[in-house]
Amino acid sequence: MANLDELLGVDKALYEKRKGVYPKAVDGFFRRSKWAIMAVALLIYYVTPWLRWDRGQFAPNQAVLIDLANRRFYMFDIEIWPHEFYYVAGMLVMAGIGLFLVTSAVGRAWCGYACPQTVWTDLFQHIDRFFDGDRNAQTKLQNAPWGPQKIFKRLSKWSVYLFIAFWTGGAWIMYFADAPTLTVDFWTGHAGAVAYATVGILTATTFIFGGFMREQVCVYMCPWPRIQTAMMDEKSLIVTYRDWRGEPRGSVKKAEAQPGSIGDCIDCNQCVAVCPTGIDIREGPQIGCITCALCIDACDSVMNQIGRPRGLIDYLTLDDVAIEKAGGTAHPALNTLFRTRTLVYFGIWCAIGIAMLFTLGQRTRLDLTVQHDRNPLYVQLSDGSIRNNYTVKVRNMETRPREVELVVKGLPGAVAWSSTGSRETAKQRVKVTVAPDSVQKVRLFVAAPANGDARTDFEIEAIALTGNEKGDSDSVRFERPETGQ
Repeated sequence: MANLDELLGVDKALYEKRKGVYPKAVDGFFRRSKWAIMAVALLIYYVTPWLRWDRGQFAPNQAVLIDLANRRFYMFDIEIWPHEFYYVAGMLVMAGIGLFLVTSAVGRAWCGYACPQTVWTDLFQHIDRFFDGDRNAQTKLQNAPWGPQKIFKRLSKWSVYLFIAFWTGGAWIMYFADAPTLTVDFWTGHAGAVAYATVGILTATTFIFGGFMREQVCVYMCPWPRIQTAMMDEKSLIVTYRDWRGEPRGSVKKAEAQPGSIGDCIDCNQCVAVCPTGIDIREGPQIGCITCALCIDACDSVMNQIGRPRGLIDYLTLDDVAIEKAGGTAHPALNTLFRTRTLVYFGIWCAIGIAMLFTLGQRTRLDLTVQHDRNPLYVQLSDGSIRNNYTVKVRNMETRPREVELVVKGLPGAVAWSSTGSRETAKQRVKVTVAPDSVQKVRLFVAAPANGDARTDFEIEAIALTGNEKGDSDSVRFERPETGQ
């Protein structure tokens, strides 16, 4: 019977079955840096929802909260309202430009150290070593037939995978509701269905992507490596093999027997053994290289052992490799970092950040929008004056109730009153109480003498009666009958 490939007409030569990648443990500066970054990243992710921040009795006290129900975003002392979504857009733009900056300067360093896929894959690989041993033991166990020992190790390891994946999904939903309250609701079965679904989906994706697919996500699924390729050039710092120094390869004994004819690379393959994506950096820049630099740690360790200079594999630009090959001296790393492209990215990144900080500092916590009622356009009162109706929305963005006055400006002889007042007590000012962190809708009536232009532009201003904060105003139009009507 024909197999599936034959039935579908698939040419097996077009693809290759995945070969397992079992990175060897290594120690060195870059490995320790990955440990530190992984610890900080996981700590931030799991702990942040539990941090408290006092905003007063009328606002949530969770330091970072995406409150979808009330359409708010809280980050410590900053509160973002729906109409201020441009701040969120600005942060996303800054994040994108920050990635461009990092890529232009040091290649795929984000992928190698801080990408969530990298962080959780790295964590799961350490779990592999705890249960299965290092590279050789893992390979041996993988090739061994299924038996009690292998089943026990696999189930134990996968259980830890599942535990971590579950807490990863559980931590995510804590950003969208009060963490202590949601935790109790979740375990008592009172949380919303969307919470359980989200945890289930994120548990599954973390378990599969971090535990099994790993480098396949980086190489085949993630679009970022393709985008990064367009942002790097010969002047970008990347993990590079000094082929002019390492080739031709040969053992230490062969080098001793033929002095000067063998390069520094002894073909120990340690750089390949420690690579989390299983590539050989000696073959040149590849889409599978995430610039984690573990191969540098491995190679430097070998060079120390055989008494040869470190840096056979190093952070270096392709231009500098060519210069060194010709007998020149590579440029200092700072010269590579401080070049036009990186400075432009950095300048744009800083400009957006400064602009956002400035607008955050200048924004008012009282906002006003006014809409003219179109039906009827105007009403003539018994005393001959003309009345227009408006729907006013006063937004109080502070965590305390506020007394606000709505003041009519630029409309001679006008008076105003709300739906709870009357024409007899009308003045140019209407007092409104706005609840904390909420929008108060007010039905406002404005009356003015009939003698005047058919259309008169004026302002309604909201003034807070407490504090010295500048209020907000909105320009609207007062409608009267055309002359002769």
